[in-house]
Amino acid sequence: MQLHEASTGFLLGYFSTHDRSDRTKVAYTCDLALFQSFAGAGLDLLSLSGDIIESWAAHLKQKGYAPSSIRRKIVTLRVFCGYWLRKGPLSESPFWRVKLSFGRIEQLPRVLTRLEAQTLLAQARQQQPNVGSGAQPKPPSSGRIPNTFCAYRLLRNSALVDLLFATGMRVGEVSALDIADFSIEEGLFRVQGKGGRDRLAFIIDKETIRIQREHLKERLRIGTRSPALFLNPSGQRLTTHSIANIVSRFRKEARIERHITPHMLRHTVATLLLRNGADIRVVQEFLGHASIATTQRYTHVSKEHLVGVLRKCHPSLSLRSNGGTL
Repeated sequence: MQLHEASTGFLLGYFSTHDRSDRTKVAYTCDLALFQSFAGAGLDLLSLSGDIIESWAAHLKQKGYAPSSIRRKIVTLRVFCGYWLRKGPLSESPFWRVKLSFGRIEQLPRVLTRLEAQTLLAQARQQQPNVGSGAQPKPPSSGRIPNTFCAYRLLRNSALVDLLFATGMRVGEVSALDIADFSIEEGLFRVQGKGGRDRLAFIIDKETIRIQREHLKERLRIGTRSPALFLNPSGQRLTTHSIANIVSRFRKEARIERHITPHMLRHTVATLLLRNGADIRVVQEFLGHASIATTQRYTHVSKEHLVGVLRKCHPSLSLRSNGGTL
């Protein structure tokens, strides 16, 4: 079996039996295509060796890929080999001879300052329209939502940014939300987490609950067969790219200079939770991390903040400057 056939068979078989997101499937597809272009699509699966894998890793490093990106691509290839090992064509994994060093990966989360977070949220909340009531419109024959969408869009955008910060959801998780995932009575969302790890996201801010309820009420007036909670003008599910553009638009309107992504809101709320004394296990559950080691990245940011405050406020600095008198 040639490599291109094995890749196609893997993508069809693996994702039909494993609960993975569409983004994961796209990433695996791209990673395997990149490996095929390096090793050759006609390479026999049985000829896949540790030397080829190590050469590919060296090639990626030479091309300037970050250590974290190289590691992810190697993980994709490892899963691919493990799949065919279980299926039988491979009698042993080529990875058992592989030794790779990715270098030190220290990519601290990029977070907003408290002022930036306040400014962005204020900008999002002030743009809510006074939505009216009325009969539910019929599904448009043209495939696009009629003029009621203009008012809905403003409320949708406000609800999106508020929800990202309130729950720390990943942008893909927000995009995947359906109407049925929001429990109005309990003020919580059922989140389809990464790697099939579902969780509950609780809303504790009354203003956020109000915004989400107002959005849901207007969303139910939109005539579409899509179950998605957040819609685009065609009445289909809002994409992650569109959500990123909405955050970017609010950032510009709030006159925040640096680039802001939806994931930075997740990083920011996690960091502020730890700074405010939240237990790291609670933050792990809040973010939906499988390993607490992932959550511990945010403690480094908190430590930087702590050291910065100490350098400004520690009494030993003033004691030295005034001769040690109290």
